[in-house]
Amino acid sequence: MSIKDEERSVNIFDLLSEEAPEDEEAEKQKSRRAELLESMDIKDCFKEGSISIDMRTCRGIECNLCVKACPTNALYWKAGEIGIIEDLCVHCTACVVNCMVEDCICVSRERLDGKTERFSNPKEVLELQCNICSNKRKERVKSIYPNIEKYLERHRK
Repeated sequence: MSIKDEERSVNIFDLLSEEAPEDEEAEKQKSRRAELLESMDIKDCFKEGSISIDMRTCRGIECNLCVKACPTNALYWKAGEIGIIEDLCVHCTACVVNCMVEDCICVSRERLDGKTERFSNPKEVLELQCNICSNKRKERVKSIYPNIEKYLERHRK
């Protein structure tokens, strides 16, 4: 094997074991995001998420309600439209609930358990919140009364 052949030959296993530059960039972005949220004392409850605003239907100049509702200031007013700072968004859906135009703001997020949720109008957000609260109540009742006998023991006269 000549020197030129050695230079051209590549060990594929070395390439597979190296981190891709995109992965390094993603890790840097995640650590930057975590640092920003920690400085504001805000907990991120979701693995990943995205937010988008349909500028054709947005009435930002008239209402600005999403900007006022955002707890992290991820939404802001810029040159005639609403701007988004993705690193600050915690995908809480406060902007969706307060938006006066349905399907204008779309928030997609992945929970820690892997479940993906997508919201674009207040009704969807409120239904989810109601379901979460209902499940929490059921779990609490189940912890107090695991079976009918426990209930009867406690409440028999």
